[in-house]
Parts: sequence; C-alpha cells; structure tokens
Amino acid sequence: MYEVNRSIAIIRPKAPFLQWLCGLPGSFDASELTLDVLGQSSNALLIPPADDRTSLIDFVLQHYHSLFQAELADWCEDQSYWPQQLTPALFTQWFEIEIHPVLTDIVDTELAREPFVPLDLNPS
Repeated sequence: MYEVNRSIAIIRPKAPFLQWLCGLPGSFDASELTLDVLGQSSNALLIPPADDRTSLIDFVLQHYHSLFQAELADWCEDQSYWPQQLTPALFTQWFEIEIHPVLTDIVDTELAREPFVPLDLNPS
C-alpha cells in the first residue's frame, strides 16, 4: 500500500441539480433518476493534500466554474439550458463537496495519467 500525496473531493448532486436535470427537454424519468442514482457516479477529484477540511473546500471552490460547467455538460451540452449565472453560491446549492483527506493506493501497478480533454461546447 502507498499513501498518495493527494486528498479527494467528491462532488455529489443535490436536489436542485436533479430538478434542473428532470426539467430538461426530453427530460429523464424522475422515478428512474434519483439523487441516490446520481450519487453512485459522482465525480471524484484529486486535490492537494491537507488535513484542514476548510482549505480543501476552498480549493475546490476556486475551481467551481470549470467544475460546474463539466457537471452540466455531462448531461446537457446546450448552454442555453444552463443557469445564467454560475456562481459559487449556486454551485454549493446544487452540489455537496465531500472531502477525504487521505488517499491510499492499494494497487501494485503504477498510476497512469492522461490529460483531461473537456468537451468543446463552442465548436467553430
């Protein structure tokens, strides 16, 4: 086992995100798409290591805009359906930030990294 020099933040959708999702055109069946279902595939982020939960949440919130866009784009690429103002306050209303300060790697193979390629929401 190896301790990795990162902490983890998990971004879990809350009720306002689910309401937005179910209100999209061709919306999802609310009886099939629940917070429990959404929570099972929440995004986990590797963030700088720290024991102080507040500083880790602050770090995530410094990146709220790109995280918010990524969460929305996972479900709807048409930005006209997105909230007009993506603010830190709205982000915390729509998503819970769950912090895990210690990351332990129990796999013997080396970690592999690939650059993240965001969706191109504004093709030329």
